[in-house]
Amino acid sequence: MEKSILHLDLDAFFVSCERLRDSSLKNKPLLVGGLSDRGVVAASSYETRAYGIYSGMSMKMARAMCPEAICIKGDSGIYSSYSNLVTDVIRDEVPLFEKTSIDEFYVDLSGMDKFFGNYKYAKELRTRIINETGLPISFGLSQNKVVSKVATGEAKPNNELKIDYGYEKPFLAPLSIRKIPMVGNSTSQTLQNLGIYKIRKLQEMPLDVMKSVLGKNGETIWRRAQGIDNTPVVPYTERKSISTERTYEKDTTDVLKMKESLIAMAEKIAYQLRMDDRLTACITLKIKYSDHKTYSKQKRIAYTSSDDKIISTILDLFKTLYNRRILVRLIGVKASHLVKGCHQIDLFDDNESLLNLYSSMDTIRNRFGASAIMRASAMDSKSIRSNRNPFNGEPPIVLARRKQ
Repeated sequence: MEKSILHLDLDAFFVSCERLRDSSLKNKPLLVGGLSDRGVVAASSYETRAYGIYSGMSMKMARAMCPEAICIKGDSGIYSSYSNLVTDVIRDEVPLFEKTSIDEFYVDLSGMDKFFGNYKYAKELRTRIINETGLPISFGLSQNKVVSKVATGEAKPNNELKIDYGYEKPFLAPLSIRKIPMVGNSTSQTLQNLGIYKIRKLQEMPLDVMKSVLGKNGETIWRRAQGIDNTPVVPYTERKSISTERTYEKDTTDVLKMKESLIAMAEKIAYQLRMDDRLTACITLKIKYSDHKTYSKQKRIAYTSSDDKIISTILDLFKTLYNRRILVRLIGVKASHLVKGCHQIDLFDDNESLLNLYSSMDTIRNRFGASAIMRASAMDSKSIRSNRNPFNGEPPIVLARRKQ
């Protein structure tokens, strides 16, 4: 049976949501993100992209490049609501789909050709999404996820493209190597140094050469250039929460010790959220005392995966919840009301320096383990340390925030 994989991507999603809320913004250059000079562009309209503006650019630079652009502070709660509307339509129409981000979906239509005609079915699904949500959306349809994703990019804005079985390689050949998922700035520069700018040239490269140049990723990129991808569509399930707890060896009333534990747990949860491309909108603190009585308190917050915001929320909850002043046996933290979405959805208040800091910290943790870097205030806590020392006896890197 031939595979048939549909890729759906909402066009300029944050911008489209803002235009639904305010129709006067239609066809005008629009930037969504942090409004301060140190803020970052979370999304840009197609009208601004002609100026070279892209997501992740500093808002100050984007304003300089396109002075006439309208700048709006984003609302992640609104965007999540619209995303859920689209998810509900897809869930109602197809048997198997994967939601990879707040605005991107894969659908496995394999075997449905016998009954509907997959391209016709995909067109009808897209039409229903547009009619019921008002959001523009594009799709690509092919035999695998990689080719379908590239096809969606070529179909944009607000269009559709089908790549017939057997035509995957010719479709990809004339495109830039940057169109291949997984080829970023560093990889593309390496390939360009070899004189490879188009996928066609990459298709002609021997596999052994690609492995020697790009290591273990070389084979994956080479296969994708050939239009080969066997990655399955993973059924979408909503994770309800992320939680962590610490039971003390000896019951304690040491407030400083408990705060150290809470900060360490907050860092752990924030890191897990970012690694899973998720955001939380509700933080819960739990305290179990030596008499086994348990108390909890929660607080709703704007969607985030930021260490600073989660830590400050937890410490605020601790300040109000810890009032019995007797020995504490256990403390725990939970992040709930999760939505799919990379950290960029949280750029509305973050500045570029803070985002770069999180990125660097996560890179170190990915390489050496979750305990490889932590705040100085959490150094004495064991709640996020692994059983093995990632530095073979060397101490972890300590992050100390400079006072302003």
